Amino acid sequence: MAELLVIRHGQASFGQDNYDVLSDLGHAQSAAVGQMLRDGGWVPDRLVTGTLKRQRDTLTSMGFDGGAAEEHAGLNEYDFSDLLNARFKGQVPDVVKGDRKTHFRTLRETVFDWQDAAFDGASETYADFAARVEAAREFATDTQAKRVLVISSGGVIGQMTATALGAPARQMMQLNLQIKNTAMTRFMFSGPMFSLHEFNATPHFASAAGAKLLSYS
Repeated sequence: MAELLVIRHGQASFGQDNYDVLSDLGHAQSAAVGQMLRDGGWVPDRLVTGTLKRQRDTLTSMGFDGGAAEEHAGLNEYDFSDLLNARFKGQVPDVVKGDRKTHFRTLRETVFDWQDAAFDGASETYADFAARVEAAREFATDTQAKRVLVISSGGVIGQMTATALGAPARQMMQLNLQIKNTAMTRFMFSGPMFSLHEFNATPHFASAAGAKLLSYS
């Protein structure tokens, strides 16, 4: 049996012009989870990230050699801005961008509509997203390595988890919204066998000091 440990990237820059940049908190979260893995003697045999800067920088801030990591675009997050523009025909309400509660409610509703193909014009269908996530999972587990470390994003982790559980498509988004920055989701695999072992774990936030690092976005 081998382990696939999938970690969500550290906090990015919500509400800024370029979201794909780790905040100072995101770097601190990444350092904390990296230190926790080293303290526990968990050393990966293989490193894989998506192609997004926030994913690659999370790995580097964890203390691993980003240059040694492989990349697979299937680990990239779905493009929520693109989905919003498609759903609202380019007229996205300002409140969706500025109010956090409205943003995440709209995110959930938009992804549900995306799954139902209730609007067109998006650069990627939900079926295409699910297929590329599965391709990334197959890529990461097609290996002789016993410990594979993956840095990805919430939607990908939600999709991978829902698929492993055989859950309905809606469950992908319910899981997505729970996932904390730098949370760990662990799968076990051997040949065609792939199963969930641990979801959304953050032992590096268990102390009083660690609790100050907790964020969901």
